[in-house]
Amino acid sequence: MKLGFVFPGQGAQFVGMGKDLYDEYEEIRSVYKEASEILGIDIAKLSFESTEEELMETKNTQICILVMSLAIAKLLETKNIKADISAGLSLGEYSALAYSDMISFKDAVKIVRARGTLMQELVPEGNWAMAAVIGLEDEKVDELCKSIKSGFVVPANYNCPGQVAVSGEKAGIDEVIKVGKDFGAKRVIELKTSGPFHTCKLEEASRRLRDELEKIDIRVTDKKVFKNIDAKEYVDGDDIRDILSKHVMSPVRFGRSIENMIDEGVDTFVEIGPGKVLSGFIKKVSKDVGGYNIQDLDSLNKFLTEIY
Repeated sequence: MKLGFVFPGQGAQFVGMGKDLYDEYEEIRSVYKEASEILGIDIAKLSFESTEEELMETKNTQICILVMSLAIAKLLETKNIKADISAGLSLGEYSALAYSDMISFKDAVKIVRARGTLMQELVPEGNWAMAAVIGLEDEKVDELCKSIKSGFVVPANYNCPGQVAVSGEKAGIDEVIKVGKDFGAKRVIELKTSGPFHTCKLEEASRRLRDELEKIDIRVTDKKVFKNIDAKEYVDGDDIRDILSKHVMSPVRFGRSIENMIDEGVDTFVEIGPGKVLSGFIKKVSKDVGGYNIQDLDSLNKFLTEIY
């Protein structure tokens, strides 16, 4: 069995995520404590006791998901469960980079807090939204977006065969929801996000993020991480800061990343963090690989029982 870890992105959050794991394991609590001390904010309180509206703020969502994901990964490591290959969806790429020691935990916490804040504060004025288009090939989604007349809309996340998230102005997204079935979509579902993520509208956030990335250490290690921007593995010689800064305004190629991980021999995927959306994407990519998600005590115990 060859494990591959995948880490979720923004939209997977919910108030109380990870609390039962936090209550049960000192290893989990220690990660939350360390992150809270680095940033000077109580990540546990923000994750477990905030309102849904507060947690949905991008600056809060991203750091809470990162900390939960890395806390679970640390717990697995204490049980000698490790993966040499990982990837993440959007924000989740930072979890993968930190898990693989390409970015230290301290730097990961700092840069993700900065990233979330920039993505929240530097969104251009306007009413923005995202939606998942279900049941269309990537090329048809591209056509659908180009047909929209009522507002800016572009593909943002190529999640898996038959599912692409589109991002843009709310009026444009509303039109996608209205006419999607005319293009052959089975459904179009508006997502729980608050900005035109992975589009050119975040150019200023991208530029400012590049400045923040200059303040942290980043290096390629012997653990493989597949990047969103082109679905390829990070290698020596990559300008990682440039890649990560462009990441916020470029489409995510998650489905292709999973295909490439399978080509590397991964036969069992473990989704680490809130939700199990990525597990669904992976099943759409290949029915021949195993999959688990770990987000609470029940899912953790199921995984440990079946792995051991």
